[in-house]
Amino acid sequence: MMDFQILKKFNKPGPRYTSYPPANFFHTEYNNDNYIQNLKSSNSQKPENISLYIHIPFCPRLCHFCGCNTTIMQKQDSVSKYIDAVIKEIKTVAQYLDTNRIVTQIHWGGGTPNSIPLEFLAKVMQVIYKTFTVDKKAEIAMECSPAYLEFEDIASLKEIGFNRLSLGVQDFNENVLKIVNRQASKHPIEDLVSTMKDLGFEGVNIDLIYGLPGQTPESFTLSIERAIKISPDRIVTFSYAHVPWVKSAQKQLEKIGLPSPEGKLEMFGIAYNLLTQNGYISIGMDHYAKPNDELSLALKNKKLHRNFQGYCTKETTGQIYGFGSSSISQMYGAYTQNQKNTYKYIEDIEKNGLSIERGYELNNNDLICRSVINEIMCNGFLDFDSIASEFSISTEEIKKIVDYDPSKLDQFKENNLLSIDDGKIKLNPEGFFVVRNIAMEFDPLLNVGEDKYSKTV
Repeated sequence: MMDFQILKKFNKPGPRYTSYPPANFFHTEYNNDNYIQNLKSSNSQKPENISLYIHIPFCPRLCHFCGCNTTIMQKQDSVSKYIDAVIKEIKTVAQYLDTNRIVTQIHWGGGTPNSIPLEFLAKVMQVIYKTFTVDKKAEIAMECSPAYLEFEDIASLKEIGFNRLSLGVQDFNENVLKIVNRQASKHPIEDLVSTMKDLGFEGVNIDLIYGLPGQTPESFTLSIERAIKISPDRIVTFSYAHVPWVKSAQKQLEKIGLPSPEGKLEMFGIAYNLLTQNGYISIGMDHYAKPNDELSLALKNKKLHRNFQGYCTKETTGQIYGFGSSSISQMYGAYTQNQKNTYKYIEDIEKNGLSIERGYELNNNDLICRSVINEIMCNGFLDFDSIASEFSISTEEIKKIVDYDPSKLDQFKENNLLSIDDGKIKLNPEGFFVVRNIAMEFDPLLNVGEDKYSKTV
């Protein structure tokens, strides 16, 4: 069971570590030429596999809580122009990649990808299949808003090649959805999930958010219980990240009133307790999967990985190449982000085939810190000797680079959140509740270029 006093004690601002260094270190001196060089270099770097991300920025309506790069839905000819730009960008990037490398993941996010005509998705997928070598077992996934999902759409998506769908339910309480300006599902989620399973989708996710206005521990309990009853393969409980200095629309939620920090922590605890008591395995910070799911098996075998697209396995992950406005590429040695403004993105692509707004090239110390933090964040285990072997340097050098001091971890040891045995650090199950806090102790850049972060829980 969860100790709420522990959560309260460690609940402070910190990076989410979907990348290391975090995205606030990306800079605008990085340009298209840098990207081309990094694309070429990535062909001889690990992982060898390719992961593709396609960003659809359009939404029929904008939710007040959203932290994503989105724009209100445009006319069909504007959407068509955007899709043409995405296709041109794919073809441009492919010129610099070894297309014999295997594509193991294709992920569509947004925005609301399923709100645009599905023939646009099919058009892009056809180009991907024609351009790249896609593994027959590749995970082809998309984030869907159930508000714009028809039963015939599910069949069409299966025909296009999708095998995993994530339903952005956020909350089953329609009053909460109304407060945050999100449209409720047109059809019962139970029926949508049943249709997906009947059609043979290999994975179905339900995504929920806790910490929204109008939510209470009691109401969120009902949402979690309903999700468990629906029985998707994975349930994700995202912590609402209140960053009004980044997303000004979130200021409207302050007027309505956010749950208290104690109330939000209670929702987190309710989700953990109910889900783990009903057969789901806790994966990292916010994911829950059934015991036979590949994420659960990867965690058990210390083969779990995490990137901007979420949790995945070390076996299936690839270097990520992102397409569309604001999309992020995660190569071994560099991160890049496309122009966020959709119209500027289209203009750049039409002119140059690329549209880089900012990026970051990792030095050797960054690579080492990333490897250390990834092991903590994903697998809750750190063996300095193993990291040293990976980078062919001494264990003492690794410890120096991450500024390791065992005394920094005393507060976590005292609260029985981790143990240190023979130099190996192992998180206890409760340690994952504050895994971001633990990872922060291995981040020498944490106080460089101060930035505001959401709280860790």
